[in-house]
Amino acid sequence: MKSLIDNARSFAATHVADPRNTEAFRALGAGQSPEALFITCSDSRVVPSLITGARPGELFELRTAGNVIPPYPSAGRAERDGHPMSEAATIEYAVCVLGVSSIVVCGHSHCGAVGALVRGEDLSGVPAVRDWLDHSVAPDDALRSLTAPASADVAEAVQEHVLAQVARVRAYPCVQERVDDGSLTLHAWYYEVHTGAVLVHRPSSGGRPTSGDRPAFGPL
Repeated sequence: MKSLIDNARSFAATHVADPRNTEAFRALGAGQSPEALFITCSDSRVVPSLITGARPGELFELRTAGNVIPPYPSAGRAERDGHPMSEAATIEYAVCVLGVSSIVVCGHSHCGAVGALVRGEDLSGVPAVRDWLDHSVAPDDALRSLTAPASADVAEAVQEHVLAQVARVRAYPCVQERVDDGSLTLHAWYYEVHTGAVLVHRPSSGGRPTSGDRPAFGPL
């Protein structure tokens, strides 16, 4: 922790007080106006602001185990199921209040959550992780039927999963409304933690990315 604490202590003096940054940080006190909602995994190897070069105030982030997006809660569902829906609240706030113009769903290579699902790993030792995935990834989800990958990066499985999550977020009423009126764009990305490469999905039909497309990820 020492290096983290040292950097936190010096952050204001070394970054905010820098004349090149002072005005930009001061403006953050008036509010935020991010360009995009960036949905990705909690994995420490994925750092959205580093990957995109975003400055404070430019990205609104949602990070979950396995970059899973739960289904939008119908009336009373969250209360009945007993599952807090902070993910839905984050998405709704970004779209309806902050007015982001893009949503990026970014999966990554070597994803432990996706690997556990496609390999059928025993998650009884981490019951919260098991319950999160059981709640959010349906038993008939295509991801669970994929053949266990030979490679450690689980690339194809992660890419399939990203497309499923894009379809999931599009089903949120606030997202669907703005996608339909052309004011919101959805993006499916795949990040390689070992190379730094970022790939984007190119729908075979030329339309928006959907879970029905075969993965066709290429360079941005």
